[in-house]
Amino acid sequence: MTTEPTAADAVGPEQEAVETALVETVVASFDHCPDPRLKEIMVSLTRHLHAFIRNVRLTEQEWAAGIDFLTEAGHITDDVRQEFILLSDTLGASMQTVNVNNVAYADATEATVFGPFFVEDSPRVELGGDVSFGAPGEPCWVEGQVTDTAGKPLAGARIEVWEADEDGLYDVQRDAGRRAARGHLFSDENGEYRFWGLTPTPYPIPDDGPVGKMLAAVGRSPLRTSHLHFMVSHPGARTLVTHIFPEGDPIMWKDSVFGVKESLIKRFEHQPAGTPTPDGRQLKTAWRRVRFDIVLAPAGA
Repeated sequence: MTTEPTAADAVGPEQEAVETALVETVVASFDHCPDPRLKEIMVSLTRHLHAFIRNVRLTEQEWAAGIDFLTEAGHITDDVRQEFILLSDTLGASMQTVNVNNVAYADATEATVFGPFFVEDSPRVELGGDVSFGAPGEPCWVEGQVTDTAGKPLAGARIEVWEADEDGLYDVQRDAGRRAARGHLFSDENGEYRFWGLTPTPYPIPDDGPVGKMLAAVGRSPLRTSHLHFMVSHPGARTLVTHIFPEGDPIMWKDSVFGVKESLIKRFEHQPAGTPTPDGRQLKTAWRRVRFDIVLAPAGA
């Protein structure tokens, strides 16, 4: 098997020595770092960064363009918009960090990306309540059970849910102070939970900033596969951050942040208008229902 030559292959021995010496000088500058983990990170970052610069023979103009890109990302970031999370997501760095920190354990539910639109102060809803709070979209009944990997029901598990509305917008994108299509609830004594939400729909990540320009430049779509966010926690369990994705979504594996996993694809069953609902709610429109059973790994696993 042969590999294509790179620009780095044309570097002569004298130039190679100059560049290698700089790498080692920078690495040695961390010798007296009092924090071993910080030293490990900085040394590895330095070696990988220099290897990238040398491998592609980065020009000064390209390096300046990269700095401009990061500067623009900083300028557009605010309390609602986090461009650096979007950058991390679209490069797969967020998903890879999730993989590294959520090692597969028995049949525990798989984790996926956190995303930039979680907020701490979501309203509490009772079991069977409606987290849409008037956000536009098709009603969807969501139910399931939270257990540990031994199958024991976990009562009192905190379940945070949030999603975009049918227009592809989160509440904070419409009004920073508004809370809709998000909430939290707690599983009952049998570990079961249930609530009304919205049927997820595809939407683009915010693409009017530098990350959007990057995606356009490389020919990638900003669209996210339809999804419903979950964050589930319970004492003694590893906190789970995940989504579920509707079966048959046309975007699916082209998700702009690489968050889709096969085990998280669920059937959102269509219910015609007039179909009796699980809680007796009267609906004159079509709706959907989905079951998502959640298995939490033990803390530290």
